[in-house]
Amino acid sequence: MNYNPEYSNPDANGFFNGFGGMFLPDGLKSVMREIADAYAAIKDTPEFQNTLAYYLKEYVGRETPLYFAERLTKAAGGAKIYLKREDLCHTGAHKINNVMGQILLARHMGKKRIIAETGAGQHGVATATGAALLGMKCRVYMGEEDTKRQELNVFRMKMLGAEVVPVTKGQKTLSDAVDAALADLVENYQDTFYLVGSAVGPHPYPMMVRDFQSVIGKEARRQILEHEGRLPDYAVACVGGGSNAIGLFSGFVNDPSVRLVGVEAAGKGLDTREHCATMTKGKPGVLHGAYTYLLQEPDGTPSLTHSISAGLDYPGVGAEHSMLKDTGRAVYETATDAEAIDACLALSRIEGIIPALESSHALAYTMKLAKTLDPEQIIVMNLSGRGDKDVHIIRQAVAL
Repeated sequence: MNYNPEYSNPDANGFFNGFGGMFLPDGLKSVMREIADAYAAIKDTPEFQNTLAYYLKEYVGRETPLYFAERLTKAAGGAKIYLKREDLCHTGAHKINNVMGQILLARHMGKKRIIAETGAGQHGVATATGAALLGMKCRVYMGEEDTKRQELNVFRMKMLGAEVVPVTKGQKTLSDAVDAALADLVENYQDTFYLVGSAVGPHPYPMMVRDFQSVIGKEARRQILEHEGRLPDYAVACVGGGSNAIGLFSGFVNDPSVRLVGVEAAGKGLDTREHCATMTKGKPGVLHGAYTYLLQEPDGTPSLTHSISAGLDYPGVGAEHSMLKDTGRAVYETATDAEAIDACLALSRIEGIIPALESSHALAYTMKLAKTLDPEQIIVMNLSGRGDKDVHIIRQAVAL
């Protein structure tokens, strides 16, 4: 492992040890620099930190529990399994943590209109929620395929006053929604703030999203010390773009004894082309303004992808995750659609918790990992969202 703690903070050009940056037209670069400068100016001020802390506690409902899943631990056999319950946040997932930080930044910058992209719809719902709270206009871009997979979340966004725009280009999923949002930003940057939902895209978004999601890792680190008197052996989270994982990892990244594991979507199998295993099957290239690992064709264009979980259905990954892979600080494993569904049903029936299909990928790997470890070892897994939104997908996949 050649990880250096300094790599977890980007350099002046937004690179995490070579990954990230701003690969954008000059016009968009100036927009990103404006955001970066505004964030740098306020992020450490007492006013901003106190306001964010207020909303995270009183509105989002933090802190979330670190729950010892005793029955799941017994069923899996082996290591103790702790679940960081981000599914208990307001709106049902970790996405609201980042939304509250970015939307307060947008208000500070005088922006009146918020745009966002979403895959599973949880970031879209969280953005629509934050916009309603602060009285801002909101438009959410969502691939047409994802609007069909996540009809409930589309309706929730509309209930909250957001305009939902189905994107009909390309594969009609998350990557195409990002393209549409960037095009909107080019036309309307003067009054519009693009609220990115994952730790992807150009600088300063990977850094900002990590900072706002780091509340997960900070809480989990303190909580496991309170529960067990020591750090965990493993910290595990699902990875699409990587926001929930980078949030959890941030609490343990400088603790060499804690192994960091991201779990990607293997879809219908790594031997097919229907997966989203960016770290396993991809290679570095440029996607959405950043140099990072991605699934790509020989000509460099992003590959078509598949996952039963819309939130993991993305051909790239956040720049900081790419750095963690290359330096060996984190490893990236996979779980298939079928394994995710089985894990979702297992947690539902054993612990009475219905997890999101995204989180179920991490859960599938966690249960396999636990079997290989001793009973005194500890796994902390980020349960990043609840599964209400996925019930109809699961119903189509299994006969109950």
